Amino acid sequence: MDTELRIKNHFLDSIQAKQQALEELVVPIQHAGNCMVHSLLGEGKILTCGNGGSAGDAQHFSAELLNRFEKERPGLPAIALTTDSSTITAIANDYQYDEIFSKQILALGTARDVLLAISTSGNSANIIKAVHAAHERGMNVVSLTGKDGGNLASLLCGEDIEIRVPSIRTARIQEVHLLIIHCLCDFIDTLLFGGVEK
Repeated sequence: MDTELRIKNHFLDSIQAKQQALEELVVPIQHAGNCMVHSLLGEGKILTCGNGGSAGDAQHFSAELLNRFEKERPGLPAIALTTDSSTITAIANDYQYDEIFSKQILALGTARDVLLAISTSGNSANIIKAVHAAHERGMNVVSLTGKDGGNLASLLCGEDIEIRVPSIRTARIQEVHLLIIHCLCDFIDTLLFGGVEK
């Protein structure tokens, strides 16, 4: 087995996925960034959720907003719904796992807020319920998906925005999701606070 070639191919595949995403995703990323900036300017916050690696991405985005991305600035309100183990296990134990995000959104979300819902397949049941809950609270939804968008794609409506990575491989989708998250953080910082300090 040529492990060196396998490693090189991962890099090449990732580059190809990002080049294809570049052609298709700039405009939806701009729309999502504007949606988030509008929310933050209106004293809203951004709630984030995902499972597995997507939970890590949700937390990554929240951390970049609450702390900082590349520019010194005040913290921005964002909550990762994936981080409170007592809440998550209480909901999963007392109700069902599908509701671990939706119940938090119904308690914390307002019409000023945005939900960032991350699912590589678009079919995660708890993400689907999260989107329903966000709509019930009058929130806009930004979804990061891949493949064919899954069931999530058909739920989006109104001012919702789907950013669908043009790939069928979970690893490549997740790699592009991280790049999208950094694009959104830079977009928010630039519109709210001006150019980035290097």
